[in-house]
Amino acid sequence: MKGMHYFIMQLSWDHCRSFLAVLAEGSLSAAARKLQLTQPTLGRHVAELEQTLGVALFTRSQSGLQPTEAALELRPHAEAMAAAAETLLRTASGEAADDRGTVRITASEIVGTEVLPPILARFTRRHPRIALELVVSNANDNLLRRQSDIAVRMATPAQDALVQRRIGTIAVGLHARRDYLDAHGTPQRLADLVGHTLIGFDTETPAVRAAQQSGLLPDRQAFRLRTDSDVAQLQMIRAGIGIGACQAPIARRDPELVRVLPEAFDFPLECWLAMHEDLKTVLRMRLVFDHLGEELAAYVKGRAD
Repeated sequence: MKGMHYFIMQLSWDHCRSFLAVLAEGSLSAAARKLQLTQPTLGRHVAELEQTLGVALFTRSQSGLQPTEAALELRPHAEAMAAAAETLLRTASGEAADDRGTVRITASEIVGTEVLPPILARFTRRHPRIALELVVSNANDNLLRRQSDIAVRMATPAQDALVQRRIGTIAVGLHARRDYLDAHGTPQRLADLVGHTLIGFDTETPAVRAAQQSGLLPDRQAFRLRTDSDVAQLQMIRAGIGIGACQAPIARRDPELVRVLPEAFDFPLECWLAMHEDLKTVLRMRLVFDHLGEELAAYVKGRAD
């Protein structure tokens, strides 16, 4: 779309917010309810945006409003504006040199549900004026677009302009509940796994296929129970259904969980902290970043809750 970047500089944030709501909801009425606006107001925003850009953004169909190619091209730019607006609000919620305001953290499913809660509890007791927002997702939020302030990453951050800290390597091994092994036997070599109930992934993503090529993962058909949720896999292991992969520090908390074939299957998982370099001078960001770094290092070394 010619002149897109010039037009973006001229756009109203209200127009972009309305545009994104219609994209997400598929109709003016649903988008108006989401934003708590009247339908005519929201429709006017979209019409004015189309006039500014000189293109149609939606076409009507029986199923609602369908985005045009121009709308899909505009979408990532509008999402970047939305992320910047959210960051502005979080930054404005506290002074840079004060220990108050909001910090948004993103972490993987397992780290966000199993590792961070006690770590964040200790932080909030020390710094009651800092509010924390936790995004739990295995997708990597874009810190450069300010989708989050601080990220706990399970791989080396690839983006530039980030403050990065390597926490260490988390061992991931095969585990099963003790009573499952009592009933079905403990495998002595990898070939023995064939007769066991294995818990694993459902969708073969590029990352999964790369792990398969390196010999770390079998074909999905080897798993009798399949789910793409790491939390669900962990709960299945805890329920005694079968054998599955689990972070070793988490398994050590439960005396009923036994590591299986530790020498044959030992997958190292890198753990990193990252935040945008522009945030390193903001006190509350540094406080959270340093606290996470200290506590996650203790977790990796097996000294944490």
